[in-house]
Amino acid sequence: MKFQPRASHFIDGEYVEDTNGTAIEVIYPATGEVIARLHSATPAIVEQALNSAKNAQAAWAALSGTERGRILRRASDIMRERNYDLSVLETHDTGKPIQETTVADATSGADALEYFGGLAASLTGEHIPLGGGDFVYTIREALGVCVGIGAWNYPTQIACWKGAPALACGNTMVFKPSETTPLSALKVAEILVEAGAPKGVYNVIQGYGDVGASLVTDPRVAKVSLTGSVPTGRKVYAAAADGMKHVTMELGGKSPMIVFDDADIENAVSGAILGNFYSSGQVCSNGTRVFVQKSIKEAFLKRLSERLDHAKIGDPMDENVSFGPMVSENQMNIALGYIEKGKAEGARLIYGGERIDRDGYFLQPTVFADVTDNMTIAREEIFGPVMSVLDFETEEEVMARANDTEFGLAAGVFTNDLTRAHRIVAGFEAGTCYINTYNLAPVEAPFGGSKMSGVGRENSKLAINHFSEMKTVYVSMNDVEAPY
Repeated sequence: MKFQPRASHFIDGEYVEDTNGTAIEVIYPATGEVIARLHSATPAIVEQALNSAKNAQAAWAALSGTERGRILRRASDIMRERNYDLSVLETHDTGKPIQETTVADATSGADALEYFGGLAASLTGEHIPLGGGDFVYTIREALGVCVGIGAWNYPTQIACWKGAPALACGNTMVFKPSETTPLSALKVAEILVEAGAPKGVYNVIQGYGDVGASLVTDPRVAKVSLTGSVPTGRKVYAAAADGMKHVTMELGGKSPMIVFDDADIENAVSGAILGNFYSSGQVCSNGTRVFVQKSIKEAFLKRLSERLDHAKIGDPMDENVSFGPMVSENQMNIALGYIEKGKAEGARLIYGGERIDRDGYFLQPTVFADVTDNMTIAREEIFGPVMSVLDFETEEEVMARANDTEFGLAAGVFTNDLTRAHRIVAGFEAGTCYINTYNLAPVEAPFGGSKMSGVGRENSKLAINHFSEMKTVYVSMNDVEAPY
């Protein structure tokens, strides 16, 4: 098989296999063809990976930040040089069009390695002067062994978003990609070793939920970073809390996008397309509740339908294709189930709504209008190419409705009134907000959610605080007084 890796796992700087683990079939979503077979990690593999990370951590942390950063930046350069090959792998792992993966996946991972590689040498403590000549200084220290658990929609990116800040701070990592997309993270591990990372610093093991659970509960693990669904996040957070582990949770959402009547319609439609149909709708921050002011609703829907007619659906390896299959048959069937619920509950289907008659897991981009707040498609995360368009009349009304959700990952507003735009984003109960654009996630900016959508932040300088802790040292320059 063309995409078969040398082995299922990458531990202590080399590929490792244990065929006693449960088989994992890697399916190309565009055809349904099995393109690789891997094996889930056995307890022996989990033990080997954790021991490798534990044994490597002290020496890695003892390097200067400059030395660690140099390795991360070198890995970034290698990743950029191999962007096309990594993008081909990502397309086959996820089904996303090559048009998309060449600009949004390995490149985003390389950005993270470069950014945190650049920050590594700057990670310092501070000096705090006190009265009478005493002072305090702080030391920024690594946490130890970190576990990363990835989602299937951006496997290369997530492997780097978690690995880069962890390694910059002097931690080592055991990363478990989703069993649906297990191939790309192995290449990240390979590249890091090629760039000079010592053995054991970044390890990848495959597996289902039981493997993730065994990693999260292991006493050698100091930190867990998960990208996944809210139900999975609840379980992982609870298990990590039992061991008082540090956590970052980047979970799901049902994010609002508000379009006022003074918005540029073309830009608003573009934002709605990016926030609902990029990656075939399989993005956690998607703005899937599109609130459109009543006076422009029909004009918005008309232009949206016209633009969707130009989506080129087909072979994701065709560089002209802009809309690919869903990641798996199961995920496609989940989305189809929600489409049926939307119809049954009275939403007006104005575009798509059907499986496409061809090999693979292709589903039409789908738009419902006249959606109300209590409909299932407006309450639950679908994770597929299904947009709900809701009407509104006043700012006060739409803000209350936009925030009426357990989620709080992202939110966006389109308006030419910038005073209102800033007022709206100040009122959003969400961690990542957009004005007149949607779904951009540069590594320099924090990314993450509030409420049930997560804890902590990915990217930016804030991520450093999630992968390190401060030691406080009080230095007395005076005699010690005691009451007796």
